[in-house]
Amino acid sequence: MKQYKIIRTSTIPLSLNILLKGQLAYLNKKFEIVGVSSKGDDLNEVSDREGIKTIAIEMERGISPIKDFVSLIKLYCVLKEEKPSIVHSITPKAGLLTMLAGKLAGVPIRMHTFTGLIFPTRTGIMQKLLIKMDQLLCWSATNIYPEGQGVKQDLLKFNITKKPLEVLANGNVNGMDLAYFNPVALDKQSLIDLKLDLGVKESDFVFVFVGRLVGDKGINELVHAFEEISENKSIKLLLVGPLEEKLDPLHNSTLEIIKKNKSIIPVGFQKDVRPYYAISNALVFPSYREGFPNVVMQAGAMELPCIVSDINGCNEIIVDGVNGMIIPVKNTEAIKESILKLVDNEKYYCLLKENSRRMINERYEQSVVWNALLEEYNRLIVKYNGKK
Repeated sequence: MKQYKIIRTSTIPLSLNILLKGQLAYLNKKFEIVGVSSKGDDLNEVSDREGIKTIAIEMERGISPIKDFVSLIKLYCVLKEEKPSIVHSITPKAGLLTMLAGKLAGVPIRMHTFTGLIFPTRTGIMQKLLIKMDQLLCWSATNIYPEGQGVKQDLLKFNITKKPLEVLANGNVNGMDLAYFNPVALDKQSLIDLKLDLGVKESDFVFVFVGRLVGDKGINELVHAFEEISENKSIKLLLVGPLEEKLDPLHNSTLEIIKKNKSIIPVGFQKDVRPYYAISNALVFPSYREGFPNVVMQAGAMELPCIVSDINGCNEIIVDGVNGMIIPVKNTEAIKESILKLVDNEKYYCLLKENSRRMINERYEQSVVWNALLEEYNRLIVKYNGKK
């Protein structure tokens, strides 16, 4: 029987399933790992693939005082029953509820990783409320980990906590599986068939976006920029991700363009995004806010130059003019100009492409991140045992 139990939590099971893929199984060799999140097929998949126990507790992503209180009580009861040595949360709501429940339940080591911050892009009362929530989260936690230097600086800038902030490894929560995200690992005939199915010609220069189709991801600006130039260029835009109609929906004008423009190809959520990277020439990721975006690292590993907005995470992974281009946030014109530069300047494009995978390999190889987290768990356990 393993001596120490660690509970990992996220608001929705997709986060455990995608963001921590493989990591939980790796840690489960040393500790007893338990995953806690809202119910769903993703949580079942985590249990089966990672070989860990999972517990379903419904958590709302938005602010819902009554439901949040119910979730808090359920988390408290689970923690009292499971008696973990460490509880470690990712994502905002799970972080707040888990850290509070952990403190109330007397869990000795309470860790939260900030994978992204919402409040820097909000204003007024909503920003103040979100800041107070993150301050409460940090008050309840014993150890806090920003996912990248940009997130760390925002936590300091807004006085979220006076506690030490440590960035593990080079910042990413899970690192990159370079054997999996490798263009040579895919069947060439299946890629040819995919292009035929999508109506992509060999002469097309293909841009891809991967993520939720919402306003905060810069989709409104991206689609309008693409609309302005797609008639005069042999280009395509693949939109790989779910359309969310409740949280931060796209403008009606954006939806109309997506519907009518034959050069814009929405393919919905895809469990395996690698084929879509493999048939593309570049990633466009004009998000308003991120922690440390896996999408940009995945694209780089698949040898794609990346056009990204100048935000946390993106501006750490991408070096402007070396493995991609960094543009201002919420700037349709900048998106248009960067797309045209990659299409029209083959020498520049080839330079960025040549550096893309190498730079991901040098900084974000997965084993480096996993080992850093394992060492941190062991360090905190030794430190806690020394105090007893």
